[in-house]
Amino acid sequence: MAISSMTGFARCDGTYGGIAWTLEVKSVNGRNLDIKYRTPPGFEAAERLGRELSKARFTRGQMNLNLSVSSAAAQTGVSLNRDVLEVYLAASQALVEEGKATTPSADGLLGLRGVIETSGEDRTELDEAGEAALAGDLAVLFDRLKAARDGEGRALEIVLKGHLVTMAAAVERAKVLADQQVDVIRERFTRRLDDILPVEMKETVEDRIVQEAAMLAGKADVREELDRLTSHLEQAHTLIDAESAPGRKLDFLAQEFMREANTLCSKSAFIELTQTGLELKAVIDQFREQIQNVE
Repeated sequence: MAISSMTGFARCDGTYGGIAWTLEVKSVNGRNLDIKYRTPPGFEAAERLGRELSKARFTRGQMNLNLSVSSAAAQTGVSLNRDVLEVYLAASQALVEEGKATTPSADGLLGLRGVIETSGEDRTELDEAGEAALAGDLAVLFDRLKAARDGEGRALEIVLKGHLVTMAAAVERAKVLADQQVDVIRERFTRRLDDILPVEMKETVEDRIVQEAAMLAGKADVREELDRLTSHLEQAHTLIDAESAPGRKLDFLAQEFMREANTLCSKSAFIELTQTGLELKAVIDQFREQIQNVE
């Protein structure tokens, strides 16, 4: 089961009777499924229909859906309604004489409602059959968006699995280095004791020295962290392969990755292991940045 991205774009054109419309939707990252609609008056049904259709296809993502409408009927011409114009002129003239308005311009008068008439049909509302037609186009629109998001998700999956492979290699290197950690601590501890204690005194506190060395080695043991990292990596592969919307779980898992990597670095007793831990943290950062786009 391939993962899906949360970013995408889709467009769909449709007609019903004398109405033509264009539907466009853009999707970006979002914690939940949130759709904002821009529709002209009379087409509020698009929001209701879109909400139902989107929930059947998506679980997360912030979307902006725009519906633009025009008349599909051919306009055979325009005409000037002189009766309406005369009413506007009379009203404006009275206001001008009273000093309450300036003389209206021609383009201002022609822009008033009813002055210019078109011979084609100009419908601004949908009946039940029209809503059904719009619902069909909305379904096509969201299907196209899902296809776009799934396509980006396939590319994203390759990137994520590449990061997991890189992390796994770093963990394996850390395991090899961790086996050297006890010897490094023992050598360092012994060398420091040789510097500060005379030989005869060292013999009298030998048991205490062994206890201190064992305690330091125990504190520096990173095998548990590395075992947990290995388990988290296996879980990440399972989520990517088996779940349709693993984004939230992957984000939580990335936090666990970073927690173990931080502990690894803090327990490290020599530079090679620290460098490996830092490399691991860098890859985890890249992984977490990418999964912010996973549905």
